[in-house]
Amino acid sequence: MTDVFAPASLGPVRLRNHVIKAATFEGMTRGGVVSDDLVAFHRTLAAGGVGMTTVAYLAVSPEGRTDRHQVSWRDDALPGLRKLTDAVHAEGAAVSAQIGHAGPVADSRSNRLPALAPSRTFSPLSMQFTKRASSAELERIVQAHADAARMAVEAGFDAVEIHLGHNYLASAFLSPRLNRRRDEYGGSLENRARFARAVARAVRVAVGGRLAIIAKLNLEDGVRRGFAIEESIQVAQWLEQDGSLDALEMTAGSSLLNPMYLFKGPAPLREFADAMREPVRTGIRLFGRTRLHSYPYRDGYLLADARRVREAVRLPMILLGGVTDRAVMDEAMAAGFEFVAMARALLREPDLVSRLQADADATSLCIHCNRCMPTIYRGTHCPEIPV
Repeated sequence: MTDVFAPASLGPVRLRNHVIKAATFEGMTRGGVVSDDLVAFHRTLAAGGVGMTTVAYLAVSPEGRTDRHQVSWRDDALPGLRKLTDAVHAEGAAVSAQIGHAGPVADSRSNRLPALAPSRTFSPLSMQFTKRASSAELERIVQAHADAARMAVEAGFDAVEIHLGHNYLASAFLSPRLNRRRDEYGGSLENRARFARAVARAVRVAVGGRLAIIAKLNLEDGVRRGFAIEESIQVAQWLEQDGSLDALEMTAGSSLLNPMYLFKGPAPLREFADAMREPVRTGIRLFGRTRLHSYPYRDGYLLADARRVREAVRLPMILLGGVTDRAVMDEAMAAGFEFVAMARALLREPDLVSRLQADADATSLCIHCNRCMPTIYRGTHCPEIPV
């Protein structure tokens, strides 16, 4: 069995171990630029022992942001991104940029731009209707992913993670519930996967082997008539056949329709309401329980479904979901996963990886309360830690 703390190769990148800080929006880019707080956030994670940390979320175009304060790829963002990658490298870790287009998850009110989607639909996030993306707009966004990946190379990133999950734009195209088109992008799974595959191929052509390319893909959306695991397996096989990726990370849930499906555990309704502006605040207080469901938490909760994909492809894979201790890490390595990704546990203890390496019996202090989720609007952190 592979030692999770042994050096590892991810495409052209050499990592000091097999542990990756998963992408979690940090809420530290006010004005759409990298802040000193964001640099410190990732430097601390790198110093805490991860093999690679992931900067999230970096939109490929302005209308693809979930909020106007997010970074979108442009020339004046590069100096701050370079400062961040230099800081992470100085601590001995690699750094990945999560790139993507939020599609119907974008906040059109905040961005002051229409949110694009496969089909016109009402967004509970912005309380507005989305705009059906034209073929020309989709071609522009495919090119924007390629341009973002080239800029990531320039900014010193070691990898890019293409966001194909959570009903962001590519994931929304994969969803039979959200994609009601009758053109070459709708109907059959092959058509619904056309946009995601085009994005991944464009990124590969743009950067070749200059950095590692990861895709984050849903196992399932967790909603009725949504993208399901049988379709996910097929899409994973197509992405592998295309030769676009160096690794695949499986995720779950819909930021638009069922966000708690990924996280498991209790839904922090009061904290979410307090973090929002009106009229969304009142909407959460009145109807939050119909959208923010609670699911039982268990360690390694995506492992069983992700193993089905693991058995169907030969691509290196990253296990996400309830990775908090050495036992789950070892179970993932034994099941054939090349990497593990951690998120909430590292918000609670940025040095948890170093502690687990020093003591195999160490346990995480994270209690999976999910109260960290609403903090993304003012600087992502664990509420158990004073700021």
